Amino acid sequence: MRRTPSRRPSLRVERALQREGHRVLAGMDEVGRGALAGPVTVGVVIIDESCGTAPQGVKDSKLLVPHARTAMVPRIERWAVAHGVGHASAAEIDDIGIIAALRVAGVRALAEAGIRPDLVILDGNHDWLTAPQDVGLFAFADDVPAATPPVSTMIKADLKCSSVAAASVLAKVRRDAIMAGLGEQHPAYGWGENKGYAAPGHLDALRRLGPCELHRRSWRLPGVMNDDGVVAADAAVPTDAPDVNDVDAMNAVDDLTRVGER
Repeated sequence: MRRTPSRRPSLRVERALQREGHRVLAGMDEVGRGALAGPVTVGVVIIDESCGTAPQGVKDSKLLVPHARTAMVPRIERWAVAHGVGHASAAEIDDIGIIAALRVAGVRALAEAGIRPDLVILDGNHDWLTAPQDVGLFAFADDVPAATPPVSTMIKADLKCSSVAAASVLAKVRRDAIMAGLGEQHPAYGWGENKGYAAPGHLDALRRLGPCELHRRSWRLPGVMNDDGVVAADAAVPTDAPDVNDVDAMNAVDDLTRVGER
C-alpha cells in the first residue's frame, strides 16, 4: 500500500541554517493576501538554538480547524524566543499596492517581536519583505543598514518549517479575530464566516450594496463602477493584475478562488 507523505513540519531546515551561522531565525508567513476586504496580516516567530521541538500539532494554519489554531497560540508564544503580528489595512493596500503592503505588515511584525533575526525564512518563492533599495546594486549606495534582515525564500515553507507554520497560525488567528469583529459592524458581507474572501455571499452583497470603506477599492470589485461607468460583475482581482506568465505574481489572483484557505 502506498503511504501518504507526512505534511508535518519540523526544524530540520532551521537547524541546518543555524549550523551555517544563522543562530537567530525568523519564520514568516502572511494571510489575507487574496481577500477582498480587511487587512493583509503577517506573522513572525523567532527562534534560536535554545528552542526545542515545536509544540505538538503545529502545522500550516490552513490544515488546522479554528479552535485548534486558537489553542495553539499560547503554546507557540511560550516556545518562541519572540513573536509578532503586523497588519496593513485595506486603505494602505489601495495606496501602495499589495506587495508593498505585505512589506509594511512584515516590518510591523518584526517591530512587535522586538528582536532582529539573523535570517528570515519566508514562505513562497518571492521576497516581498526586502525593500527594493536594499536589493542588488542599490544595497551598496550608502552606509545605511538594510531596513529588514536577510531573507531566504522557500516554496511550501509553511509545510516544511515549524517556525513558518507557527507564524502562519499566529497571523491567521489574529486576522480572523479582526475580521469577525469587523463583520459585526458590517453584517451584510458575512465576514464572520468568509473572513473577507470571495465567497458567494460576499460577492452577492458587493453586487447589491457595493463596497464599504474596509474593502480594497483599488481592486475590480463586483458592484464598483469601472472607467466606462459600467458596474463590474466579474470576480474581483487587483486592478494591477500581474502578467499571466508570472507564476508567483499570479498567486495573489489565484488566492481569490481558494475561499477560506487562509
